[in-house]
Amino acid sequence: MKIIYAIVLCMLVLSCTQQKPEVIVVEEESLSGTTLASLGEEKLSAYGFFKGELKNLEPAEGVIHYELNSPLFSDYAYKKRFIKFPTGTFANYSADDVLDFPEGTVLIKNFYYPADFRKPDENIRILETRLLMLEKGTWIALPYIWNDEQTEAYLDVSGKNIDVRWTHDDGTVKQVNYSVPNMNQCKGCHLRGDRVMPIGPTARQLNGSIRGEQKNQLEHLAALGLLHNLPPINTVARLVDYDNATEQLDLRARAWLEVNCAHCHRHDGPAKTSGLHLLADVKNPFELGVGKPPVAAGRGSGGLNYDIVPGKPEQSILYYRIKSDDPGVMMPELGKKLVHEEGVKLIEQWIREMR
Repeated sequence: MKIIYAIVLCMLVLSCTQQKPEVIVVEEESLSGTTLASLGEEKLSAYGFFKGELKNLEPAEGVIHYELNSPLFSDYAYKKRFIKFPTGTFANYSADDVLDFPEGTVLIKNFYYPADFRKPDENIRILETRLLMLEKGTWIALPYIWNDEQTEAYLDVSGKNIDVRWTHDDGTVKQVNYSVPNMNQCKGCHLRGDRVMPIGPTARQLNGSIRGEQKNQLEHLAALGLLHNLPPINTVARLVDYDNATEQLDLRARAWLEVNCAHCHRHDGPAKTSGLHLLADVKNPFELGVGKPPVAAGRGSGGLNYDIVPGKPEQSILYYRIKSDDPGVMMPELGKKLVHEEGVKLIEQWIREMR
């Protein structure tokens, strides 16, 4: 019987508003008696999500490609997402949360880097595939790591660090020691209350088209019979693409904050006690951090007094933390080793123009 030990993770963690350092320890956990086979398939190919060469990620029948209007920043990794509905099932519309998926649904997210971001469809290296599987009413997170040959991905619950180099959009060479999370770390972002939940496929994230296509994704799912109770599309809220400079600055900044921060900073998230709530539909400026002092003092505040000071990003804790790559200061706490330079500039401009 194979014994699996979860990684011991010790991190200094500071919430956006709790400034006293807190040591969070994921204790070594013996899964004695547990085999990988009891968690899921050993090989990604065994699920049959894709046809042809696995690395092409061409969806098999019944597997639906989708994109989010505003994706989470993950050290500049590209992502390709799919949903597998069990035959004969469908999701129900939800106005303000992830869609209500049926038992047996699988959400499939592939993380990859093109060698040259100016040619995003060429020389792709896939690093990992994460599955979220709804089984007996519980979402199970399973990480698969791709081999160097790009012929297969294998279930690996312990995580892995992988060196990656690429040519960025501006022609500069970037690199990162990319981290595939272990199973416990998956919960760091996906935990809502005491349940693991998907983050991305909300109605307002899917209220748009896949890049290069015209069909609205929600209407397409409804036309396929995979989404029920969709109201008229013009009544459905939409999260804008924060990279789209033609959209309003406020909408772009709020979209960035929602996808990068609100999985914790929401009324039912792990950072709910901070009082900082960053979903895009929050209306109360104080909940957004405007003029709001942190709940405790500490290094994470940078000696600053308020989460957001209108017109003064350099005096705002929120800006101070998202532009940091210090593990004891940076936000988000997990899923990044690089600063999202474009996102930081967006939030800086948003705060600077705030009155």
